[in-house]
Amino acid sequence: MFFLRRCPSGLGWLGIRACSPYTDRVGGVDKPPEPGMKAIIVGAGSAGRELAGRLYTEGYGVVLVDRAPEALEAVADEMDVQTVEGHGASPTVLKKAGIADAHLLVAVTDDDEVNILACICAKSAGTRHRVARISRYDVRSSRDLLPLEDLGVDLAVNPKEECALELAYMLQLPGAEEVVDLMGGRVLAMGFKVSADSPLLRAPIRECLPPDVASAVRLIARRRGDKVDIPRGDSVFGVGDDLYAVGQPSALMLLLNVVFPDRPVIDRVVIGGGGTLGLSLAKNLEKTTLEVVLIEADSAVADECSAVLERTLVLRGDAMNAEVLENAGVHDRTAFVSTTGSDEHNIIMCLVAQKVGASFTVASVSKPAYVPIIQNQSLLDRAVSPHLSLMNAILHFVRGRAVQAATVFQTLNGELLEVRLEADHPWVGKAIREIQMPAGSIVATMERDGQVLVPTGDLRFQAGDRVAVFALPGTVRKLQRWLNR
Repeated sequence: MFFLRRCPSGLGWLGIRACSPYTDRVGGVDKPPEPGMKAIIVGAGSAGRELAGRLYTEGYGVVLVDRAPEALEAVADEMDVQTVEGHGASPTVLKKAGIADAHLLVAVTDDDEVNILACICAKSAGTRHRVARISRYDVRSSRDLLPLEDLGVDLAVNPKEECALELAYMLQLPGAEEVVDLMGGRVLAMGFKVSADSPLLRAPIRECLPPDVASAVRLIARRRGDKVDIPRGDSVFGVGDDLYAVGQPSALMLLLNVVFPDRPVIDRVVIGGGGTLGLSLAKNLEKTTLEVVLIEADSAVADECSAVLERTLVLRGDAMNAEVLENAGVHDRTAFVSTTGSDEHNIIMCLVAQKVGASFTVASVSKPAYVPIIQNQSLLDRAVSPHLSLMNAILHFVRGRAVQAATVFQTLNGELLEVRLEADHPWVGKAIREIQMPAGSIVATMERDGQVLVPTGDLRFQAGDRVAVFALPGTVRKLQRWLNR
């Protein structure tokens, strides 16, 4: 079996798997897209629209296929991509979309069968790389009866299960705005807000962090309003600044203890909704020390969750009802996560949970554009979008030969690019301070022979090193070309 993120043996931090078992990869893209390279996206929902915009910025010529003319019209009004109306698994429609000369096909409809059939057609047409959004776990895992790679699916991904893994990391670092995994989960990237009681307000970063913390983490970005920059040792911070740090989980916990003394304390998580996202989150959290409660209104779905989960308390009820939340044990050390398919219901659930006493609330929203709006308005503590988790998985897949993976934040523009250094890479043998990197980029972390290293200026690169580099939005494409020299 092949994974998009290679797994080390055993389990990741606090028992969570160090890579997602839901994102399976066979093959990969050998080099970044060249001018004229075509990507066909089947499905013009939120995921398809976000991917269309992102792949367009990657340099692809994008063709979007959907049966709904109104969805295609909405996309055409927003961006300069081609659209084709019709069934995404129809050979005739795919021929019209130009499947014969497409480099990449991504099928992200809500129908697993349509997505698989589209990949089958693409394989027959000679499309080089094929990605399918597949919701059902048994379809992705039953390789004896349904070998997806033989059918033409190079990458099978479930965005909700990817998002559940990211949420589980976030809930174990209370106070973090966002947590994404790097290098198979051995390293995490975390965003947090500078609070009014933070020692970061009193002195530059080099003076206020204890040596053991300063030597174990790397600050990679600061966001103040719409401005994003890379902090230095003499940087001074203000209340409300968003900082992003990279390090091992234990080091990030130490950092939060120092710089965010008034952060929430969580020992219980209540999940509103027993669908794929809610159930997957509960499964991940069962491997931690947190108490977990899941609330589901549908009795049949609640019974299914109860049969699968081992130590999660499953309650049948409406999570928008304050009395139900009180019965679930929501209190001032509780995190509440709403995971239903309705953005409006998820937001309302979180507001009710706040009123009942939850100290930390997170809502899943289908539209990635809602994430910064909700958080900037301080309506809720956090908002997440499974579609951005899907985008992360696909960006891992479409990067160049040197760039093995790419990660995007939900709350910060810019990307983390993971690179494995070959013996002939120009960095090998040089110290970090000797590398003339493009402005707006920084080496975030490094792994050598299974050991995570904090990238100090004197550290020298060796062949086989796995390096993560953060790049600001205007630097991403330049850095990608630079890394692939």
